[in-house]
Amino acid sequence: MKTLFIVAFIWFTQNCYAQQDSLVWSDEFNGSGALNPVNWTFDLGSNGWGNNEIQEYTNSTKNARQESGVLVIEALKTGNAWTSARVVSKGLHNFTYGRVVFRAKVPAGTGSWPALWMLGENASEVGWPACGEIDVMEHQGKYPGIIHATIHVPAGYGDEASTGILKIDSYNTEFHLYEANWKPDCIEFSIDNVLTHVYKPEVKNSSTWPLDKPFYIIMNIAMGGNWGSDLQFETNGLKNGIAPAISMVRMEVDYVRVYKQ
Repeated sequence: MKTLFIVAFIWFTQNCYAQQDSLVWSDEFNGSGALNPVNWTFDLGSNGWGNNEIQEYTNSTKNARQESGVLVIEALKTGNAWTSARVVSKGLHNFTYGRVVFRAKVPAGTGSWPALWMLGENASEVGWPACGEIDVMEHQGKYPGIIHATIHVPAGYGDEASTGILKIDSYNTEFHLYEANWKPDCIEFSIDNVLTHVYKPEVKNSSTWPLDKPFYIIMNIAMGGNWGSDLQFETNGLKNGIAPAISMVRMEVDYVRVYKQ
């Protein structure tokens, strides 16, 4: 009887684990040129995005494209102006709960601010931070290799947000797994399967947990801005602190995958 119980337990455990790890959506970026319009669109413009960023976001393949099996996002300097891309699944694919995994190579460069993240689909109706924000990976080029995972909600946002960090020396030379395991009661962040941060408020309400609604995926490189700018390179009172020698910043994303139970 004991043997039968053990076998049954192993079968149950394996099958439950398989259910939890069911892939429900992904983009492997195996094409070439423009991104798949079924999966992605773009945020466009140069309005600073509430953070005093200095780049203009475009939908040009110069700034975002599929190439050699990866998504390439490049911020490019022409004269004194920067262009970049902010790739979004808004209006096409959104998710509530699940395990979201990016395999990516994060760019280096003082003044750069790359991010892999998620935003509530209702942002245009309720505003930020009421919509909630899940930052799976953020990096400040002025602090090489310090990777942040952060939650922004009305109860804590900006400098008061709940965040965790991990130092990755090979952040810009090797691909790493950046993951958010988003559950109904908490969000667990990890890098290469190493837990880096857990957000689990004791009281859940619209202020602490606007995270029970559909979110969409965003991948971008900002330049300068409130968080990315390096003070030593700023001019004219602007958040434009980017190392003068830099003219290109490149992020590569091997895939984006979403798993659900």
